Amino acid sequence: MYYPDPFGMLMSFLWWFLILFVFLQPWLSKMQLQRARESLIRRLEQKRGSRVITLIHRQETMGFLGIPLFRFINIEDSEEVLRAIRMTPDDMPIDLIVHTPGGLVLAATQIANALAEHKGEVRVIVPHYAMSGGTLIALAADKIIMDKHAVLGPVDPQLGQYPAASIKKVLETKPVEKIDDQTLILADIAQKALDQMKEYVYNLLLKKGYPEEVAQRVAQDFSQGKWTHDYPLTYEVLKEYGLRVSTDVPEEVYELMELYPQPKQNAVPSVQYIPLPYRKSQKQKTSQ
Repeated sequence: MYYPDPFGMLMSFLWWFLILFVFLQPWLSKMQLQRARESLIRRLEQKRGSRVITLIHRQETMGFLGIPLFRFINIEDSEEVLRAIRMTPDDMPIDLIVHTPGGLVLAATQIANALAEHKGEVRVIVPHYAMSGGTLIALAADKIIMDKHAVLGPVDPQLGQYPAASIKKVLETKPVEKIDDQTLILADIAQKALDQMKEYVYNLLLKKGYPEEVAQRVAQDFSQGKWTHDYPLTYEVLKEYGLRVSTDVPEEVYELMELYPQPKQNAVPSVQYIPLPYRKSQKQKTSQ
């Protein structure tokens, strides 16, 4: 008569449980993070009496192999943001938290248009950076709230890997008969892209109630290649241009950013510190 081995059955159960846990662990971690983010967003909404929307692009690790995914503003983002805006009452303020390197111009302009037409106050909060398309979205806000060390960036169009302004400059430095047809076509597209972006930024700022001189100056400098595309535009620069900016970032926004961690691809972290706020008395005691 066969008698099952209890120890063997237990080990087999533990083995299959371990395999199942390994496969489910990324999904469980993602769900736990999602719940923590939603809880913090709800707390921020209750504090500010607004609809809080996040547009946060971090490099995330997904799947069993931990493959990093690089994220940018895309059509799916614009669809989700527009859906959230439609679900918001006309008189309710919107706080849009933006952390992005940029992305598709089409998606960014769709979001900017929807924000500009919202009747309630629109505040774009930038805890670290909002470049390119992220800056375009920020310009659609009634107020830009940014960390004192956060930055925006130019919105000059890019054609492939080259700035449109640089492609256009080829026509100014070489005779037309010495320029190949492909470059001439690119230069024509570049000119159209520059004109379109300048006109769009100008009209967007006028719609948000900025004086015409501010709208003209920002549209010219931000869109026409005055700087490289990754040039950091700080709070002081934006203030000097006459944009409505402040540095009153709610503490909950920093807490929320901690719930969008970068994947640790190296065993040794590149940045390390004791994660506690220090008081002045502690600093004096340490120096003694």
